[in-house]
Amino acid sequence: MDKAAAQDPVEAFLAMLAAERGAAANTLAAYGRDLRSAREEIGDLLTADNAALARLAEAWRGLAPSSLARKASALRQFYGFLADEGLRAGDPSAALPRPRTRRPLPRLLGHGEIAALFALAEAEAATGQGARMLTLLELLYGSGLRASELVSLPLSAVPRDAPFLMITGKGGQQRMVPVSTRASAALSAWLALCPKGGRWIFPSPRGGHLTRVRLFQLLRDLALRAGLDPEKVSPHVLRHAFATHLLEGGADLRVLQTLLGHADIATTQIYTQVDAARLVALVNSRHPLGNLAQRPVPAVGPKVDPKG
Repeated sequence: MDKAAAQDPVEAFLAMLAAERGAAANTLAAYGRDLRSAREEIGDLLTADNAALARLAEAWRGLAPSSLARKASALRQFYGFLADEGLRAGDPSAALPRPRTRRPLPRLLGHGEIAALFALAEAEAATGQGARMLTLLELLYGSGLRASELVSLPLSAVPRDAPFLMITGKGGQQRMVPVSTRASAALSAWLALCPKGGRWIFPSPRGGHLTRVRLFQLLRDLALRAGLDPEKVSPHVLRHAFATHLLEGGADLRVLQTLLGHADIATTQIYTQVDAARLVALVNSRHPLGNLAQRPVPAVGPKVDPKG
């Protein structure tokens, strides 16, 4: 830890996140902004007490629940760090305001809407742009990649003779993602047509790789031409559909956590949803008790002597 970080607990905390947790640059910047803005509101965070942190409720009153939750999370982690390092006694973060609503789940596309997107993409796959669109769609819905992971895939991510992609996700963490037979065929067709000599699977005509904004635009255009509401379609919605539809099919939540590249399984639970009827059907069909024949349930109660 350098001298400046040792003098400033906020900088020390950010240095720890970078070194020990591999936090991404955007995460470090957001946490830094949140902690410094809190310091502007209540003064020195190192000596702040419960009453000082409670005053943040007024300063944060106009924030969206998601923003309030992020700021509170930054401060809770910061005070946990201070306690671990012995920089202060006691943790005042219990006094932080809490959002009233839970984090909303993303929109979800149904199986019919997914089929409509693929039907159009497959019909147009004979052209170079069409082959690229089909490959993007296959990897978003078939492998659950994040938009940033997908557009920045280097050619080296495709191993020889193996149905996997090597993905570098948030915080520089690497994972192997399986690629279906369909997606492999689409990827091979696209690689045969895409410009040669570059390092990206999805190069941009202006140099570099396809941008997330352009990917978003391509998906919205495909949805509109497929007769869907373009406001419902985005890379994240397709990633969420990937996870939800796998869970509906009986996939294990821990497997989904690995496929999605989530550090915490709680995040996987937020990004997946299955209706109650499917869960009941799953229990009835998979649990051992579901295979037992129905039999009358014996009455429970005191025995009565028939002789009185």
